[in-house]
Amino acid sequence: MVSIMFLAGLAVTMIIALAIVGYLRAPLHGILIELCGNRERAAFWVAFSNVTLALLPLIFAMQFTPEATPGTSIVLEIAAQLKWALAGLLSAVVVLGWVLSKFIHLQSTGHQALQKSA
Repeated sequence: MVSIMFLAGLAVTMIIALAIVGYLRAPLHGILIELCGNRERAAFWVAFSNVTLALLPLIFAMQFTPEATPGTSIVLEIAAQLKWALAGLLSAVVVLGWVLSKFIHLQSTGHQALQKSA
């Protein structure tokens, strides 16, 4: 029973992570093309980001082991596992956003400096 709850939590985690990856793919690719300068570099960083966004929540979810004691709610045990998975997903998204914002700021500052010197 514990194994089934654990695997169910991992399955839901993977579905959520893949949905977020799919949701962010196009906008992330567009930003990365602009920042990287070409499609090949952007494609690598999109793939890297997708792997990170998919694996980090799974790693967090694997840290929680559900308990199957009498009176334990399966839904609450899976929800507790998902809490950790979502914390991992949120961490990955926040770090990715922070890193991209730094590079966007650097690039926009560089463009402004070039425009002033011209």
